[in-house]
Amino acid sequence: MTDIEATRERILDAAEELFYGQGIQAVGMDAVRSASGVTLRRLYQLFPSKGALVEAYLLRRDERWRKSLASRVEESDAPPAERILVVFDWLRDWFTEPDFRGCAFVNAFGELGATAPEVAEAARRHKEAFRHYIAGLVDDAGAPGGLATPLALLAEGAITTAALTGSPLPAHAAREAAGLLLTAVLDQDGRAVAQAGPPR
Repeated sequence: MTDIEATRERILDAAEELFYGQGIQAVGMDAVRSASGVTLRRLYQLFPSKGALVEAYLLRRDERWRKSLASRVEESDAPPAERILVVFDWLRDWFTEPDFRGCAFVNAFGELGATAPEVAEAARRHKEAFRHYIAGLVDDAGAPGGLATPLALLAEGAITTAALTGSPLPAHAAREAAGLLLTAVLDQDGRAVAQAGPPR
């Protein structure tokens, strides 16, 4: 890693901790400068505006979040259908982290989505990438494709509820509901027994 790359990562580390922990609007560039230990001039050389820094923060968080989830699922030796449930186990562990404050993308959208199209687009891309990932797991399990959106919504609801309640219990409830959905569409051998219809 070059010096420039290392400095950029240090800035992003500081920005992520501050933006996610305190809110984007509450944190100024000077606070990021202080937390990262770089000069204000250097900060603006690498990120010409706060908007550019916010975009970079969200992009990196999206990549890291999805990579962490995928690694957990890939490391599981569970059958394909049960790998879907591992998603909710990963969520439960995330919810118990001391700095958990819900979805960074929902938080950013709530703060800036109406005035910053790039933030709204980053949030939409993140949510669609997550739904697409779930769709891949559903396909691997041989379950009807229509199951992907309800499963993703169960996860999204668990994230929001856990942030509001400060409890990991929503992950357990969502996992149980996901298990019921899978049981309803797959037989004991993992074959599809029903086709999920379009959302109504």
